[in-house]
Amino acid sequence: MKKIYQTIFALIIFVQLSKSQNPTPKDCSVELWASVEASPPTITLNWLPNVGTTNYAVDRKLKNASVWTPLAATLPSTTTQYVDNTVSVGVNYEYRVRRTASTGAVNYTGYGYINSGIEIPVTENRGKLILLVADNFSLSLAPEIKRLEDDMEGDGWEVITSYVSTTTAVPDVKDTILNIYNLDPANTKALFLLGHIPVPYSGNFGPDGHTDHQGAWATDVYYAELNGTWTDISVNVTSGLPARTQNIPGDGKFDQWLIPSGTVELQVGRVDLYGMPSFTATETELTKNYLNKDHDYRKKIFSPEKRAVLEDNFGYFAPGEVFASSGFKNFGPLVTPSNVVVADYFTTMTGNSYQWSYGCGGGSYTSAGGIGNTANFTNSDLQGVFTMLFGSYFGDWDISNNFLKAPLCQGKTLTNAWAGRPNWMFHHMGLGENIGYSTMLTQNNTTLYFGSPFAPNQGMVNSIHISLMGDPTLRNDIVAPVSNVVATKVGNDCHISWSASTETTLVGYNIYMKNDTNTNYVKINSTPISGTTYTDYCLPYLGTYKYMVRALKLETTPSGSYYNMSEGIADTAYNSSHFTVQAQFANTQSGATVSFNNLSNKATNYVWDFGDGQNSTAANPSVTYTANGFYIVTLIASNNCDADTIIDIITVSTVGLKELHLFSDWNIFPNPASTFVMLSNEACQNCTLSIFNSEGKQVYFQNNLSEQQTINVSGFKKGIYLIRLSDNKNRSVSRKLIVE
Repeated sequence: MKKIYQTIFALIIFVQLSKSQNPTPKDCSVELWASVEASPPTITLNWLPNVGTTNYAVDRKLKNASVWTPLAATLPSTTTQYVDNTVSVGVNYEYRVRRTASTGAVNYTGYGYINSGIEIPVTENRGKLILLVADNFSLSLAPEIKRLEDDMEGDGWEVITSYVSTTTAVPDVKDTILNIYNLDPANTKALFLLGHIPVPYSGNFGPDGHTDHQGAWATDVYYAELNGTWTDISVNVTSGLPARTQNIPGDGKFDQWLIPSGTVELQVGRVDLYGMPSFTATETELTKNYLNKDHDYRKKIFSPEKRAVLEDNFGYFAPGEVFASSGFKNFGPLVTPSNVVVADYFTTMTGNSYQWSYGCGGGSYTSAGGIGNTANFTNSDLQGVFTMLFGSYFGDWDISNNFLKAPLCQGKTLTNAWAGRPNWMFHHMGLGENIGYSTMLTQNNTTLYFGSPFAPNQGMVNSIHISLMGDPTLRNDIVAPVSNVVATKVGNDCHISWSASTETTLVGYNIYMKNDTNTNYVKINSTPISGTTYTDYCLPYLGTYKYMVRALKLETTPSGSYYNMSEGIADTAYNSSHFTVQAQFANTQSGATVSFNNLSNKATNYVWDFGDGQNSTAANPSVTYTANGFYIVTLIASNNCDADTIIDIITVSTVGLKELHLFSDWNIFPNPASTFVMLSNEACQNCTLSIFNSEGKQVYFQNNLSEQQTINVSGFKKGIYLIRLSDNKNRSVSRKLIVE
């Protein structure tokens, strides 16, 4: 420990001597914010001036593109704005602004990034999330875990929860994750590790630059990277290292220090408050407190001020690193540069609300020089939500009283990241992305975003040590939810009511439903609802229906505008009966009069077609036919939700059918048929032929039939059809045809 603090002291002295002649992290950042207009579509980028600037360059790409397109290569040094009127409403853009500058004898480039757009469409479904929980919480935190599942489901996640033992082998934990992921790789997006899930280790490297910390570092990337090859055969390092980071072949610690495939598939975050004895609360109590404040933030029970605090105890760090630029670059698009204050980390957030914070200084496993130590957190109630901390050692977080985990154990803090080697990219959160998206983007980055000038691999980009402490599903902008949602079954319908959101400006509300046959929420309203009631008409299935109400808002941020929704509040209703109609009838004949007995189920309305031009809407009608023959009778039975059709053939023969021998020798073959049907009839060459489908609609007609008639049925849908043959005396016969 003495050696560590000697190193810290030397670093601080170096920094102080260098500050007067070197650029600051603020100089090496471009602090961006944007204003947008829908008509005409315009995005205006803004940034703060810098006296050492030579020129600016502006590049743009679509959000998910991997190549920057230059918009302006050399803007004058006095430029503080760029207007882009080649944009469209609803399209997600990303901008990079580079500042070429010099301070004293130092030439440098500052970077700024912003994700901007105009009225970006709402994200309704965020994909599947694997919630992996340490099994020691299965009973002690059961209510809080269920509430967390509901909260994440309300934000558009489909949550798949699994419990694992804290003593399970790391590869077996990964097998659990892989088995779930492989069920639906396209839609499984995130992994939330809750509790002391076994910690993977990998590598032979030292991201903090200390030779006594060169070895295997804790890495949740192992659980999030699912397609690469992880080996444990080559690294052999034991000299001068604590046993925890020593790495030899076959010890269960992996060889890789870069992500094997270069790309992680899952957004991953960990809430693991095990091994924090400086706090008087137990691990279970600390985790319960975390889940309580996580819920309160999501539901806007507390709402942080849109501002950030930054404390930098490194400045410009030779050979050109500016760790605090992770703060300056990200804070502009999230809270605007005017809401960023450079001040003491602990005192500023004591009793004062801040959404974001950053602090850096020479570190140990339990401290950062100039910021504080883990013991300081035990007596604090800091009111900052998202934070970044950087310093030596504590980025390797699987150790007692670790300084990276400590902020999560107190106050309002929900996430923390070791940001400086490399720089993190949180700017997409300004337009609605969750922090897990930013984590994965930072882990997968190689050259798209500037990482750091630290020599190994461009500042440790794409490295396995990049980890998020906290819930990966959290977002920057919260819409207050509705309350008192009640779903009530009334007849065949369900009435949903709720108490309004406390937001002052809303577009309206969206209603989502899932049931026993559809386990994914589906929006059931076509346009946002302005009131606080909605009726879902005609529940089609038996069982439980769950309805979720979400408030919809057009959010305007320092990055642009996008449609944002609150988390959903839900209630259930049970449908014990269905409305599905089944049409059915029987008949009795007396001479030329046929009486119909309606046997339909669940029907309230009836439409009859008796096949001779007569119709009825009576439930049980009678009809008198004026001529012998075969008649196609159609009944359409319905209620206000459903309808069903049935067709039958009625034979009327009051005078006898002595003349129907004309039709006695006709044949249809093949039957069933799939392509062609041959009709053979010797006695009725001039007859007419009609074919009807099962709904009673005529699908084929031909007169003046020949003795051998070929009919093409290849375009018919599979099913049962009726062929009717008629002569010029209105006599007819019918036969069934099956098309397959």
